[in-house]
Amino acid sequence: MTEDSNLTAKSLKEMSDKELIKRAKKISNRYCVGNGKDFKLKHFSTEPKKTFGPEDKPLFKEALEQGVDILTELQEVLYAQDRWSLLVIFQAMDAAGKDGAIKHVLSGINPQGCHVTPFKAPNSEELDHDFLWRCVKELPGRGKIGIFNRSYYEEVLVVRVHEAILQNQKLPEKLITKKIWDQRLEDIQNFERYLHRNGTKVIKIFLNVSKEEQKQRFLERIDQQDKNWKFSSGDIKERGYWDQYMKAYEESIRKTSTKDSPWYVIPADNKPYARIAVASAIIHALDDMELSYPTLSEEEQSKLQEMKTALMEEKE
Repeated sequence: MTEDSNLTAKSLKEMSDKELIKRAKKISNRYCVGNGKDFKLKHFSTEPKKTFGPEDKPLFKEALEQGVDILTELQEVLYAQDRWSLLVIFQAMDAAGKDGAIKHVLSGINPQGCHVTPFKAPNSEELDHDFLWRCVKELPGRGKIGIFNRSYYEEVLVVRVHEAILQNQKLPEKLITKKIWDQRLEDIQNFERYLHRNGTKVIKIFLNVSKEEQKQRFLERIDQQDKNWKFSSGDIKERGYWDQYMKAYEESIRKTSTKDSPWYVIPADNKPYARIAVASAIIHALDDMELSYPTLSEEEQSKLQEMKTALMEEKE
């Protein structure tokens, strides 16, 4: 949607919806892992292939607006058809841009058809259940889009990096073995397969930010008063585990990315570009559902005409 050298904001405006969806799929395919068997995180850059400058700002703005418009249209058909649902999972290191991507990409979607759930550390009630339980409660119903800001993947990421957390999860001692991470990843893949077979498409988005870019964004949060609230000492502590997190992400993506429930590893050092890539991935998922508005039977259409006649014959 943005990397073609001859593309301009004006030419984007002239494209049909069909052309825009085709372009979105082209972008999303660039970052789609699909079968994760041979996945290596080092093969995915944190920067887009093309270097963008201030002169590209109008192009980014137009591309995102076009993407949001297409998403709005597709979501309306999804809601009307009431058969499929879509779950979009966002995972990333701190300051990678999850909140901003969710805010900007989903800005035009009808709130009735979309729900965002942020997941923090589990509370006492959640710890009394299996690790999927709190997420299952927030799954989107048919015709709706569910957004998870973090998810059950935290159980094979932060819990894996900080194994002391595992000891507080009230699991029977004999179940905490060296195989637990493989078992949880297997459970996640099976769960996502189950969801797909029951009409919930799952896509997972990893915003792939570099350690250097994270540092710059942390410094921004410290230097700009209106961003101070976004920063905490815990962010610096977690940064110290960067390599462990990258290893955990790599294995999680490798073992849970499938054709039906793929991961998208999106370059996140450039925020405007990352948002366009995120929109492209969601558009791709919705378009693959082959959505259409419900059609009425002949009897129902006849009744509509009767009601129209009655309305037309009403006296003022």
